[in-house]
Amino acid sequence: MNQAKQREWSKQWTMFRDDEKFLFNDWIFPNTLEDFRDKEVLECGCGGGQHTRFIAPYAKSVTAVDLNTADIARERNVDLSNVKFLESDIASMDLGKTFDVVFSVGVIHHTDDPDRTFENLKKHVKRGGKLIIWVYSEEGNSLVKNILEPIRKSLLCRLNKNALAWLAKGLTLLMYIPVYSLYLLPVKFLPYYEYFGNFRRLSFERNCLNVFDKLNAPQVKFIRREKVCAWFNAREFKDPCVTSYKGVSWRATGIKNG
Repeated sequence: MNQAKQREWSKQWTMFRDDEKFLFNDWIFPNTLEDFRDKEVLECGCGGGQHTRFIAPYAKSVTAVDLNTADIARERNVDLSNVKFLESDIASMDLGKTFDVVFSVGVIHHTDDPDRTFENLKKHVKRGGKLIIWVYSEEGNSLVKNILEPIRKSLLCRLNKNALAWLAKGLTLLMYIPVYSLYLLPVKFLPYYEYFGNFRRLSFERNCLNVFDKLNAPQVKFIRREKVCAWFNAREFKDPCVTSYKGVSWRATGIKNG
């Protein structure tokens, strides 16, 4: 069964943009942009096409897939001659070919069935090819999962998206107070201490996008480390690598066994 389209994502990527390359570099670690050099690449969940633009100068070709925003990404990257945008459900698509590199950043945890989605991504990786993902972790996200998520489901999902954007801007402004005072102290036991280090590196608009994303996402599945490690098991992947990022997410990669 295919996942239903979700208008929340088209609204989000119409209202916001993301051009922070350092974040993408962090999320695909220990890979680098050079790992896309001269490769046939499949991007699963391209959003507004921001990551597509990062890798296109390196890749031989890029197939960028999104169920909700392929048209937005295509319009923003019309100048890229080696990129093809497709509208499809990444959990059920069958593109009829495999790729040198398949990657999905910040998407699997928003799908109906992350396990099914991962299996389908894996199916599209060539033998000896590379799979790269980044997902929200259950570890470190108890406040978002147990406090923010119930509020989002019961109240915020009903708000007009423009009103939600203004709420995100207001909350972002308020967050600057502790982030530039309390969180400058060496009190690493505070929740999201590592995460707020990035907050200070990002622009106000990019921080607003982070907040808006948390308020807007129609569904979130927080993924435990043990599940990510099971996905990248040694039987199916060579040199699997699963690492925590800022205490709130997992970045994982491996080479598909031949």
